[in-house]
Amino acid sequence: MTAMPTKEQLIEAASRLTIQEKDAKLGAILREMKKVVIAFSGGVDSTFLLARAVQELGDEAIAVTAASETFPTREFEAAKQLAKRLNARQVTTEIREMENPNFVSNPINRCFYCKDGLYEHLGQMAQENKWNAVICDGANMDDLGDYRPGRVAAAQRGVRSLLQEAGLYKEEIRQLSLDLGLPTWNKPSFACLSSRIPYGSEITLEKIDQVDRAEGYLLSLGFHQVRVRHHDKIARIEVMPSDFPKVLEQYKNIDQTLREIGFSYVTLDLFGYQTGSMNTILEKEVKVNHG
Repeated sequence: MTAMPTKEQLIEAASRLTIQEKDAKLGAILREMKKVVIAFSGGVDSTFLLARAVQELGDEAIAVTAASETFPTREFEAAKQLAKRLNARQVTTEIREMENPNFVSNPINRCFYCKDGLYEHLGQMAQENKWNAVICDGANMDDLGDYRPGRVAAAQRGVRSLLQEAGLYKEEIRQLSLDLGLPTWNKPSFACLSSRIPYGSEITLEKIDQVDRAEGYLLSLGFHQVRVRHHDKIARIEVMPSDFPKVLEQYKNIDQTLREIGFSYVTLDLFGYQTGSMNTILEKEVKVNHG
C-alpha cells in the first residue's frame, strides 16, 4: 500500500504547481490507478473528481452513493441525477449511522465513527463485487486546515484523497468545475446533518428531521448557503452576512415556521455562516491531537 503523504508534503507540493498542472496531475494519478471507487455525495468536490475519473477511466470509475438518516433525500436524489448527467457508473447503497452508539452519543470525534462505518461498508462492497479498486474520497487541500477526525478513518481504511494528492484547493476545484460545465461549480458547501448538533448532545432522528426541515424551508426562500444549528429548543441560523437583510425582511414567517417545526426560540448568528462552527468550542490541543 502506498504511504499517504503528510500534510506538510501536500502543502509544499501544491505551492509549486499551477491549477492546470494540478488538473494534469490528477489525470495522471487516475490513469495510473486504472480503476477507482469514489464515495460520491454529489457535492462540489466528489462531483469534480467523478467527472475527471469518467474522462480518464470511463466505466472503470465507480461512484457509490450512500443513503442514510443524516443525508437529506434531496441531496441523495441530486447525486443520482448528477451521476446520470456525467454518464457515470453509479451504485447506490444504504448505511445506518444511528445503529452505532459511538456515533449517536456525538463525541468530539463523531466524524471518525461516521466515516469509518462508511469506508468499511464501501470496502465490503468492493470485495463482494470484486471491483479490485481503491476507494477514494473528495477531500481537498482546505480540509487539511480544520478539525477532521474523519481523515483518521480514511487513513486507517486505506482511502485515498486524490484531490489532495493533486494539490487542489476548493476554489480551484470550483474553477475547474466551471471550465467543465459542471452545475456544482457554485454549489453551497454541505456537511451531514449531524454536524448541526453540538458535541455531547445526543443525535436523534427527531433532531435530524427538525434540522432538515428547517434548512429545506430556508433554501426554499432562496438562501444559497445556510445552516440551522440545533441547540435543543434554540435554532441558530447561519447565513452569509449579505443575506441578513433578507432574513429580517421575512423574520415573521421564518420564526413561525421554525417554531412549528419544533423550536421554541429562533436566532440569527451575527457572525454569519462559517464552516465547522461547532468546532470553535474545541480546545486548540484537541484539534491538534485529532487533526
